[in-house]
Amino acid sequence: MLLPFVLLFAALIVVPLPEEKPFSTIIKDRNGEVIYAFLTPDEKWRMDTRLEEISPLLRKAIIAKEDKYFYYHPGINPLAVIRAVWNNISKGRRTSGASTITMQVAKALDPGPRTYVQKFKEMFRALQLELHFTKDEILRLYLNMVPYGGNIEGVKAAALLYFNKSPDHLSLAEITALSIIPNKPSKLVIGKHNDKIVEERNVWLKRFLKNGIFSEKEIEDALEEPLNAYRREVPRHAPHLSWKLKKGGGIEIVSTIDMRIQTAVEKLVADYARSLRSKRIHNAAAVVIDNETREIVAYVGSADFFDVIDHGQVNGAAAVRQPGSTLKPLVYALGIDHGFFTPAAVIEDVALNFSGYAPENYDRKFNGKVSMEYALEHSLNIPAVRALKMVGLEAMLDALSRAEFMQVKKDRLKLGLSMVLGGCGATLEELTGLYAAFANEGVYISPKYRIDAREGTAKTLFSKEAAYMITDILSKVNRPDFPLNWQATEKMPRISWKTGTSYGRRDAWSIGYNKKYTVGVWAGNFSGVGVPDLNGAGTATPLLFRIFNVIDYDSDREWFSMPEGIDIRMVCSETGMIPSGFCTNLISDEFIPLISSTLPCDHMTEVPVSADEKISYCIECMPAAGYKKKLYRNYSQDMQEYLLERNMAFERIPPHNPECQRIFKSGEPVIVSPVDNFEYFISKHSPEPLMLSCKASLDASRVYWYVNDKLYKSAGPTEKLFFMPEEGRIKISCSDDKGRNRDIYITVKMVDL
Repeated sequence: MLLPFVLLFAALIVVPLPEEKPFSTIIKDRNGEVIYAFLTPDEKWRMDTRLEEISPLLRKAIIAKEDKYFYYHPGINPLAVIRAVWNNISKGRRTSGASTITMQVAKALDPGPRTYVQKFKEMFRALQLELHFTKDEILRLYLNMVPYGGNIEGVKAAALLYFNKSPDHLSLAEITALSIIPNKPSKLVIGKHNDKIVEERNVWLKRFLKNGIFSEKEIEDALEEPLNAYRREVPRHAPHLSWKLKKGGGIEIVSTIDMRIQTAVEKLVADYARSLRSKRIHNAAAVVIDNETREIVAYVGSADFFDVIDHGQVNGAAAVRQPGSTLKPLVYALGIDHGFFTPAAVIEDVALNFSGYAPENYDRKFNGKVSMEYALEHSLNIPAVRALKMVGLEAMLDALSRAEFMQVKKDRLKLGLSMVLGGCGATLEELTGLYAAFANEGVYISPKYRIDAREGTAKTLFSKEAAYMITDILSKVNRPDFPLNWQATEKMPRISWKTGTSYGRRDAWSIGYNKKYTVGVWAGNFSGVGVPDLNGAGTATPLLFRIFNVIDYDSDREWFSMPEGIDIRMVCSETGMIPSGFCTNLISDEFIPLISSTLPCDHMTEVPVSADEKISYCIECMPAAGYKKKLYRNYSQDMQEYLLERNMAFERIPPHNPECQRIFKSGEPVIVSPVDNFEYFISKHSPEPLMLSCKASLDASRVYWYVNDKLYKSAGPTEKLFFMPEEGRIKISCSDDKGRNRDIYITVKMVDL
């Protein structure tokens, strides 16, 4: 007698349960509201309803209507089965199926034709479910899979798409209206047959009252409640971030998005991008970070995600592009911490050449000597490259790697000094995260996209003193990159910001921050087409200002305080260095004690010269009498060339004593062309000569060129020569008339061009 029961019990354990159907991935904002949802692989809106979302009201109503003995039977209600069999036999047709909630779950998990065999199969599956799950878990499965018309399954999807609510916020009237849809899905369509649904709903509400399920007051309120439900569109906010988060896995992801800010920024980006179309600029992107929490509170990847013509589904916030001048604040911050710079420290903005790399300023002009503050305010290229050379490429690469610039990490071995001018790859996400470090005393923490994400490791990129100095410089409004056409600044909060324009005018950047937010803006074309009118100041900054004007309008927030580690000192305006005896014009400057340079000013140098000031002496050839000491401006060779090229008068140090026997150990010529260790490909059919050019010391009056240790020609220090090379490895030498020499090697290959 026990054998059938033993076999049944064994089968219930051994036979595998059907797999639960897949759920839609839903993205929520920081407050738990759904902002985006994705169809399941079987094209259904099926959203996972958690146990805590099943309110007592929902539980009570569904059980009262569908299976009032749900908590008492083992998955099959024997009395209901007997009643159904009797009714079907006595009436000669199928009038009821005796399905419990558990059996309905079994049918949804393992569907089949409506036959007696299928019914027995459902009963077996129902017993299985009861064996493996609790009653509450089975109720959750039911509420997740019950059909509500069209491709909507589950109470959560129905509540969202019909009522724009979560399940635990549904009223008794709404719950009852939803509960009758599965019985007649084609005849009771919400939005089309609302009057019929209300009639059916009220029948059930009165039945609830008759059976004492709900109080008279609850039923009266439910009967009077109108049904204004209709099929709504699925929320489609923050689409680019939603797709990004979906790739990370999970069926319910709570993002850090603040919908108040997100909605405002989405509209600002869309409206602003529309205004740029007349200039052939079609897209923009923006990212907003809360500086206190490092959470992404707004994320807009394009002006219109659904714009097919302008590639709206491209995520401009995550696209790798050239960052233009946006990395300059970082190199100066590192320079401050290395002791090279203070705001008043002077840098030369004159022509320079680093092994063939000769950067130019945006306007292709030079400014001579400028302060670090001026160089950053005016985004000068040459001082930035000089600064990177001083700081060291590795220090810059290390800082960007710690700030999680992924393309920089990949290309580390390929990058050179040009990276500070945009010669590398970066994303808007990365740049905005980097500038958030300036707003947080130089400490970088990975921006958070999900509420449940662990806080990233804090990494100090630069000191809080350097962060403050850079922030103070970038907050000045009397800058050339302040947009001239911007009017609505009266109530705009104070911010620090930096612009950038990539090579070929393909990308316009503007990144800004204050105590509360860091905002990054990009504008351009996803096709990569450059536009003459595109630049960071005129194209991206107006949108940056509009965003700050909206999200932090008329803010009276406290500005950044000067760290205790910064002190004030008087320095020479000529160099930004500690004054010497010949310094007459002093200015105040911020500095970091024990870090900033304490070298005395050297903008003047005392030189022994002959009485007629036509010859200068060194310590080895200075005569016992017949000389005097005179102060001269201590210009570098590059600076003297800059002044000479522009016919700018200055008093030069006289030529060195020609009778001096001293061996010159410095000042050897620098060979500008050809470039050391380069390969040159020359056409066999139409070969072109290579240029010989050097930068010689100003005390040299003649240079001598050698090719493979054979004299080629002599020339003036600034004269350019040309020679036709032979194939193979070639040694090029340049000597001046003081005996100083420089050698380089090149490789020449003859090819069919």
